[in-house]
Amino acid sequence: MGTKIILGAAAVFVIVSAVLFYLLNDKINSIQAQQTASEQQQQKKITELSAQLKADRETLASQVGMTEKELNARSAELRRSQQAAETRLAEEANAAVTAVNTEVTGVKTDVTSVKGDVASTKSDLEATKAKLERAIGDLGLQSGLIARTRDELDTLKHRGDRNYYEFTLKKGKDRTPVSTISLQLRKTDAKRNKYTLDVLADDRTIEKKDRNIFEPLQFYTGRDHMLYELVVNDIQKDQISGYLSTPKGAPQPAVQ
Repeated sequence: MGTKIILGAAAVFVIVSAVLFYLLNDKINSIQAQQTASEQQQQKKITELSAQLKADRETLASQVGMTEKELNARSAELRRSQQAAETRLAEEANAAVTAVNTEVTGVKTDVTSVKGDVASTKSDLEATKAKLERAIGDLGLQSGLIARTRDELDTLKHRGDRNYYEFTLKKGKDRTPVSTISLQLRKTDAKRNKYTLDVLADDRTIEKKDRNIFEPLQFYTGRDHMLYELVVNDIQKDQISGYLSTPKGAPQPAVQ
């Protein structure tokens, strides 16, 4: 009895398994069939699209008077030309940027150098200005700043307070025009740093006798009675050098 039951259950299992296997195999075959149909449909679309693209290319080639092979070659040539042009433009742009950067660096260097020169010049002028002194002129009036050297005279010129005219006089020479007046050297004494000269202004002669080096010689001249100052800062045998200082609004010498 027990054996029959076991055999019956086994038979049922076999039958059920066979049915399930059949159904599963049928499902697998159906899926495979659907996949094959889908692949065939996709392949058909790809083939149709490829044919359409080929037809379009042939039409385009026909319109421009080329075969498809010539059109392909022309397209490849155009792509190469475009790439070469892009490369060339990039190289030129880089070269231009490099050149501009180089010029900018050079300009910055020049500007820095100029700033340094200006600062140095300003420092020199300030140092020279500190050495300048005032003195009482031979008329008993307070003079302007006295320049003992060329650098100090350049400093006074840069101040722009007055006009300055340099001169050199030689003994025995005729009168020498300086600004709107004339000067004539009479005598020098290099050992004692003294000299004598004549100032010719407003049709009159003013003698400045036995004057010292760096001594401000003062005199009035012109219609407006302006105060002029004369300073000799170098005395040699038969020769002196110095400068004439006039007010800013004084008449200017005539242009020859």
